[in-house]
Amino acid sequence: MTEANRALVTSLELAQEQVDFVASNSDSLEEADDDVDAQPRAIMLGDRIVGFLMYEAPADDYEARIYRFMIDRVYQGRGYGKAALREVLAEIGRLGHIRHVSICYDPENKSARHLYRAAGFVEEGLDEDGEMIADLVLPARADNP
Repeated sequence: MTEANRALVTSLELAQEQVDFVASNSDSLEEADDDVDAQPRAIMLGDRIVGFLMYEAPADDYEARIYRFMIDRVYQGRGYGKAALREVLAEIGRLGHIRHVSICYDPENKSARHLYRAAGFVEEGLDEDGEMIADLVLPARADNP
């Protein structure tokens, strides 16, 4: 994320039926400004922004949490979410101290559920807000067993 692409990220839109599933990108970026652990990322297709995600991977924890993930409605269904998820998991894995990644989503969000299951996330149950918690154990790194 840069100041230059911040406005573009906030202009991304979800499909109407998905609006209630994810916090707005504006709110997420404001949250990132106040949270040193927040790692906002623009999802790029060449020089075009097609989505947004945010995660945290505190240095004193072995768990990372992806807590924002969206693809603009115009670009959905083209594999960009799958590619972005693969990239962010690789980025998190390169940090070296993370052993697993969790993500929460509305159980009614069938697209999210399918995407995360296909990536290997295992559903663990609902949290206190009624969101599904899913977890992915990362493969052990040869240089950091």
